[in-house]
Amino acid sequence: MDPSALRACTLFKALPADRLAKIAAVATHRDYRAGEVVFHDGDKGDEMFVVVAGKVRISKAVKGVGEEALAVLEAGAHFGEMAMVDDAPRAADAIAHSTCALAVIRREDLDRAMFLDKELAYDLLWTFVRTLTARLRETNDKIQGFFAMTGGFK
Repeated sequence: MDPSALRACTLFKALPADRLAKIAAVATHRDYRAGEVVFHDGDKGDEMFVVVAGKVRISKAVKGVGEEALAVLEAGAHFGEMAMVDDAPRAADAIAHSTCALAVIRREDLDRAMFLDKELAYDLLWTFVRTLTARLRETNDKIQGFFAMTGGFK
């Protein structure tokens, strides 16, 4: 895969060119048509994705309501990276919102690349930690806002 396709992704933005090339070497390309499922909530997670072109919708099925869109991701966004950290099943659905092109990185391939290049591992793991921390803070803020609007627990 062309490293420039990954450069826009926040996970890889700060990597030196030689380390980015190592990520690009293990990434593959997949195209999806609008409405096509990338993965389902509950599926085994062993790949992460970078949106190269188009849009991907991350959503949850809510009983009695239907699909609840959590985010619509555009070029440069990444998703499914929790699969790189744990063995838990997917926590949401990922669906092509429009025709899209994705870079796909398998956990096994990334693990091997990080094993062979400890500096790459250090850079990536800290980037993963920062990303997950930012998402946790965002979720905490949303929960705090929800409780403020509803009066909290009684």
